[in-house]
This record gives sequence, C-alpha cells and structure tokens, in this order.
Amino acid sequence: MALYLLFESASGYALFHAYGMDEIAQDTQAVRDSIVDLNRFGQVLKLTAFSPFSSAIDALNQCNAVSEGIMTEELRNFLELNLPKVKEGKKAKFSVGVAEPKVGSQISEVTKIPCQSNEFVLELLRGVRLHFDKFIKELKPTDLEKAQLGLGHSYSRAKVKFNVNRVDNMVIQAIFLLDTLDKDINSFSMRVREWYGYHFPELVKIVNDNYIYAKIAKFVEDKSHLSETHIPALADIVGDEDKAKDIVEAAKASMGQDISPIDLINVQQFAQRVINLSEYRKKLYDYLVTKMSDIAPNLASLIGEVVGARLISHAGSLTNLAKCPASTLQILGAEKALFRALKTRGNTPKYGLIFHSSFIGRASSRNKGRMARYLANKCSIASRIDCFSETNTTVFGEKLREQVEERLDFYDKGVAPRKNLDVMKAALESVTQEDGKKKEETPAKKSKKKKTKGEADDGEVMDVDIAADLGTEKKKKKKHKLEQPDEDMTEAANGGDQNGTPKKKKKKHEKDEDGDVKMGTESKKKKKKSKSDE
Repeated sequence: MALYLLFESASGYALFHAYGMDEIAQDTQAVRDSIVDLNRFGQVLKLTAFSPFSSAIDALNQCNAVSEGIMTEELRNFLELNLPKVKEGKKAKFSVGVAEPKVGSQISEVTKIPCQSNEFVLELLRGVRLHFDKFIKELKPTDLEKAQLGLGHSYSRAKVKFNVNRVDNMVIQAIFLLDTLDKDINSFSMRVREWYGYHFPELVKIVNDNYIYAKIAKFVEDKSHLSETHIPALADIVGDEDKAKDIVEAAKASMGQDISPIDLINVQQFAQRVINLSEYRKKLYDYLVTKMSDIAPNLASLIGEVVGARLISHAGSLTNLAKCPASTLQILGAEKALFRALKTRGNTPKYGLIFHSSFIGRASSRNKGRMARYLANKCSIASRIDCFSETNTTVFGEKLREQVEERLDFYDKGVAPRKNLDVMKAALESVTQEDGKKKEETPAKKSKKKKTKGEADDGEVMDVDIAADLGTEKKKKKKHKLEQPDEDMTEAANGGDQNGTPKKKKKKHEKDEDGDVKMGTESKKKKKKSKSDE
C-alpha cells in the first residue's frame, strides 16, 4: 500500500510520497539513521504537491484549525486534488500519514481517505521537517525561519487573546496582594505603636484602630504642644469629641519620654507610609469588588467577593473551580488536614476556605458541617454559571443566597425551604425579563437619537419641503383632469348588470391633498345627475 505524508509547515501544506519501503521492515531505528543523510532520505521521499498559504492571517487560521483537530476546506481541496482518486465501492490502495491523530480521524470521516499516525510516520515527518527547505527549491531557509517565527508569535498572541478565562488572573493577583497588604499593614502599625509609644504610651489604650492611630501620631507630633484648640481637629480624625478630649487630657499627664525633633520626623514619615498603605488597601479592595462583579458575579453575590476570590486563586482559575465537584470545593484550602486525616485514619475536615463565609459562622456547632456541604453545593453551581454563561447577571447568585438563608432557617426553626427546581425556574424567568427590557430599551434609544437628528434638520429643509409639496399638488391635479374622461367612458360601458342594478366601482382618493378630495365629490354629483336623467 502506498504511503503519502501530509506535512503542515508555516508556509503551506506539503504532500510527500513515500515509496521504495517494505511495510514489514518498518524499523523506526533504521528510519532514524536514514533521516540524517539527505541523499538516502531523498531516495525514499518525493514531493508530490505544495500549496502555500495566501497570507499570514490564512496561515494563522489554518494553524488554529490543525491544533483543534479540524479539517478546513483548503486542506480538503488540496488532498482531493493531489491524491489518487478512489472509485466508488472500492477501498483506497494508499494511506495518508499525519502528525495529528484528530485531524487524521476527521479526514477519514469526511473524505473516506484512510489515515495513520504512528512512530514510523512521525519519524518520517521529522525527517521532512529537517530537510523541508531542500525539497522546495524556491523556498530559502531564511524565509522558512521568518515564517515560523511570525506564525509562532501570532499563534501565541491569538491564544492569549481568545482565552476569556485569563482575565481571572487579575483577581488572583489582587487577592494575593490584598492578603500581603493586610499582613504588612498590621506589622507596620504595631511598629508605629511601639515607636510612638515611647513618647505617648497612653494613646494606645484610647485609640484601637491602627489607621486612626497612625493619623493621630502624624497630627500630634509632640504631645507637649497639644491643647484644647486641637480638639475639633482631633474629633474629625477620631470621629468622637469625647475621645478627642481624652487624648488632650492624657497628653497633659503623660508618662512618656521626650523625643528629639529628628526622631519625631522619622516617626511621622513612617506613620505617613502606613496611612498611604491603608488607603491603597481600600482602593485595592474596591478594585477587587468591581473585578469580581465582572468575572464571577453570582459567586460574589452568594459568598462574598473576598472568599470567592480566594476560592478562584486557590483553584488556579475560574474554569478549574467550575470543574471541581462540590465535595472538593468544600475542603478547598484544607488539604494538609485532609491528608493528615487520611494518613492517621482520623476524621476528615468539614470545611476549608468557605469557613470564612458568614453562613457557617451563623450556623450552630452541630450544623456547621451540613451548612458547609450545602454552601459548597451552591458555590459549585454559581461558579459553573459564571464560567459558562454568556449573560453577566447576579440573579442566580441572589436566588442561591436566598436558598442558603432558607436552609439556615430550616436548621434553626424547622421552616421547610423551597425546592431547587422552583427557585431556578424563577431565576430563569427574571433573567429573560431583564433581557427583554434591555432589548426594548435599545430601540427606544435609537429612535430618540433619530428624532433629535430630525428636529435639528427640520429648520434647514422646511422651505424645500413646502416647494416640493406645491409641485406635487399641481401635478396630481393635472393627472386627475386627464383621467376624468376615461372614467366617464368606463361608466357608460358598464352601466348596469343583467338585473339592471348599476355596478359599484372602487375609487382611490388621496385624502392628504384638498384638491383631490374636491374632485372626487364633483364626480359623485355628475353620477347622480346622470341617474336622474335616466
């Protein structure tokens, strides 16, 4: 059986005919030895046809199709033109060797051409790749390298560009940075408290918040300069006038030591850094909330933005989280405890990262495991909806949250919750209603724009429209006068039926112009006179 090799290069499709081979002695090691020498390899393979790509975009489309295991029309036409034709009802006396088994299976399904992909074929294709520029005389080695480099860059750019799920990398980085900032701000705030505590130790007991403490440390500077005039400014920082008075009184009777101006300047600079970090942390949290509302709105509305982002980052991506079953999602983040329990044959953990959700904290100690299992189930549904749905909505997340609330009431009070089927039907109805409203709003906006454009142009086109209307009226009057004798002739010819009753004739009157309506009434009067004469 003859063997043809299909080779997909960066510059085009090539078809080679492998002849002079014994199928029984297809030793891969012998083929590997013969590949290195071009003279020996050239005696085995012969170029049958070569079809270059028309452009770089065409090359990228063909490369994407091959990587996905799809046979394009260009490839099909290339194979049908250059391979021997097979008669109907007979088997082909040749086979095509391909590098991608998926492409080969589709070629055999569509065109009924037998394909194979094994070690022997792959070794032959490796030799073709090594000496490809020698088989095609018009192709230079530098041209092939440029084509490979350009196609490689465009293919990688397209893969990154088309992958929508890569956007969740921003959420992963944001939640990592948020956790790091929390640790750093906490440690830096403790350093500010300890450093400024040498000078004003009583301030630690009055102010508990780290951010407010850093702002007061920057504002107060030297405690000996504090007086009652500073109380309004301190009240603005603290938010409580009584606390501001306590700070002023504590500064008067403070047991702290005096600090030199240079040390105070360093303390103020460090306190300013802590303030800046705290403000940046707030902005980063707002950014995370907006990103989660775009990427995983249902998961965020169900379990919260921070916990949802931690689940996504721990799973690696939203797609990986959607692929996880509910049992895996339940213990996500407690892998060490799980494997330790499996090793020691102890009790496995009931929850992982979802423990930080408020639902498990609200549940009783007896029902925490049940609540974690139920919440993991709903989180799995929400993540799959976010990952695979086309519409960006929070309706499903809100309905799932209502279900979790109902389950909490069921555990505490015994109130029976709604069925999942009914809840999902209500969610789908609300989503369809929202889509209908959006579709109705879009044409209304377009019509408003058209009206505004028409109103703007009315003043300019008014005179032209009046002149055109006058011209059309004159033309219509002339036409009507010409048509009147013809109508009278038809009336005379079709005066009546066999029974003697006159026939009724339909007339078209244009009511927009006054002249036409008058002409119609005059013709009616003429008919009445003719009937009376008869």
